[in-house]
Amino acid sequence: MKTLFSLTQEKSTDFQNSFSDEFYHIFLFEGKGKINVDFVKYGFEGKTVFFTSPFQNIQILPDKKISIQNLSFHGDFYCIEYHKKEVACNGLLFNNIYQFPNLSLNTKTFNEISEYFSKIEEIDPNEEFSGAVLRSYLQLILAISSKVKSKLLTKNDLVQQDLAQLKTFQSLVELHYTREKSPAFYADLLHISPNTLSKKIKTEFHKTPSQIIQERVILEAKKQIHLTRKSIKEIAAELHFEDEFYFSKYFKKHTGISPTKFREEVGISVVADL
Repeated sequence: MKTLFSLTQEKSTDFQNSFSDEFYHIFLFEGKGKINVDFVKYGFEGKTVFFTSPFQNIQILPDKKISIQNLSFHGDFYCIEYHKKEVACNGLLFNNIYQFPNLSLNTKTFNEISEYFSKIEEIDPNEEFSGAVLRSYLQLILAISSKVKSKLLTKNDLVQQDLAQLKTFQSLVELHYTREKSPAFYADLLHISPNTLSKKIKTEFHKTPSQIIQERVILEAKKQIHLTRKSIKEIAAELHFEDEFYFSKYFKKHTGISPTKFREEVGISVVADL
């Protein structure tokens, strides 16, 4: 229990250097500054909750020292894929390459989540049924956060902002990312220059087209490694890499860990056997 789920009070200086591990994280804090996720910068200001997935590279860089609550859980403790109907957090709070990983909260919602963090701190993990209670509190935190983010996305929908072309880019990446990993391919389909595509994508997503394509490939690779019992060789073939060696090199370059080690650390989800 202790190794699969924990809540710690930490200093912002603990997150100055990039780190990654096998856990999902929910960070709760208040302040102003920058967050780096896989070397992409996001700003934050005020009361903030921030979500990360296993083996993302993370930094939290506030303008001044702040206290950070860090709730960490392993997929073996709470499987977000298995519970997706209850809280709809997979693809919303976690594992989405197009959306921001942090949320600004109003005082009421921040205090509500803080209260659940406090309740978690009070639980003795050795007591009977403690695991079920902890999962319930975690699920409530995820449900509240999912509700807040869903409302934000409705207000800021790309189509409403007259950026339908970027919506088309997302759709094209979803269709072709396993075979086509060059931004020029997508620019050609959109009848614009690669330079124009790059400017538009970077303005909206704070990433280059190459980064988005790479992140989509890595996200699918992580899903296949974690959610199936396919061999690394099979996964490499499905993602149209020349061979297992090249796939492993690509995966390690973007995550800092090999596909085999990722599977050892994150494990194979219960979803793989459903």
